[in-house]
Amino acid sequence: KKLSGELKNIKDSKQLTAGKREKFYGALSGRTDIVWSVALVSEKIIDKIGIDRATWLAMEKAVLKLEKKPNFLLIDGNRFSSHKLKPKIYNLIVRGDEKVFSIAAASVIAKVTRDRLMTKLSEKYAKYGFWKHKGYGTKEHFKAIRKYGISEVHRNSFLKS
Repeated sequence: KKLSGELKNIKDSKQLTAGKREKFYGALSGRTDIVWSVALVSEKIIDKIGIDRATWLAMEKAVLKLEKKPNFLLIDGNRFSSHKLKPKIYNLIVRGDEKVFSIAAASVIAKVTRDRLMTKLSEKYAKYGFWKHKGYGTKEHFKAIRKYGISEVHRNSFLKS
């Protein structure tokens, strides 16, 4: 189906303002011809298996949650591993979020979901400022960690990077 309106201008979430990402997220959510799923992996799992494997695990879980199973996947990056998805049902595309609509759309959905989660976490952990930096390694975030220590939602591996 042909894309119309604002959606045809979707691009890598890192190149969009928070407001634009929210707008695209809403537009994507309102489409019945675009199916998507999100899966999360806990900070404990990330610490245990590493950020790359945890990302792949979340991607695998998201695909398996889809009601309508895809025949083929386009994946951003140059590496991917899955124990549950058949080999060769996916194609890796370096900088795919800059080149392919579905990957750019997935990057927007993932970023908005993560940002919303961090904003929600800031209700319980206000002193860390998650609503502002969304958990990224800003000076303000590290200052809060030095002052208050790590919370139960921080990844220990985050502190090592």
